[in-house]
Amino acid sequence: MRIHAVHKLYDHRLSQSTRPFLARGGSISRCKHCMLLPYLCICSIKKTVKTQSAFLLLMYDDEILKPSNTGRLIADLIPDTFAYIWSRTEPNESMLALVNDPKWQPIVVFPEEYTQVERVLTQSAIAQPDTSVGNKRPLFILLDGTWAQAKKMFRKSPYLDTLPVLSFSPEKLSQYLVRKATKENQLATAEVASLVLASIGEQKNADLLALFFSTFKENYLLGKSRQQLTEESSQHALTRALAHL
Repeated sequence: MRIHAVHKLYDHRLSQSTRPFLARGGSISRCKHCMLLPYLCICSIKKTVKTQSAFLLLMYDDEILKPSNTGRLIADLIPDTFAYIWSRTEPNESMLALVNDPKWQPIVVFPEEYTQVERVLTQSAIAQPDTSVGNKRPLFILLDGTWAQAKKMFRKSPYLDTLPVLSFSPEKLSQYLVRKATKENQLATAEVASLVLASIGEQKNADLLALFFSTFKENYLLGKSRQQLTEESSQHALTRALAHL
């Protein structure tokens, strides 16, 4: 079991809480690492992949504590995944150092309608054989929270203002049913990361993350409905997923 940046951030954020986390589903006993009910745990199918990309998850305060968060799925697969709590007035110094590290090319993933046209990258600009941008490794920044929170982070983070923006217009609606999106083209964080991986030519990694996301979603909803399944039935989604890995 690999302990990654999201797990560590979860523990840190939990240690800072002065009162119990009261979000829906927050009081249920869960696997600490995948946040699913124990009999629906998907930790056994987790695997890291080889990739030239990296992800920075900028998370809105309590987002890290939500069982429905899918940012942790990215960290489960992508070795170089970094995670920080967003602050408007006191941005994390390590996060700022990462964004300014010359070995990385930070790229904000966000809808182009909210930024200047000159900042928008075309997908062909990053889909190079070595998946690099200007001989630097791409560091994709995902703003992880509700849609309103993501827009706030995008508007009120000066250190993001000069960075290029990668945008997608997915043709199909999000398959994420755990939370209801306010706009038809809004995707879960893991779905966005899957699109990013596909855009840089890492289709196998994109498919694996999409499969992992689909399994998480299915098992989360099974747990939410409190269906009493046999052990054999509860492992059905895992068995199917493992067959494709």
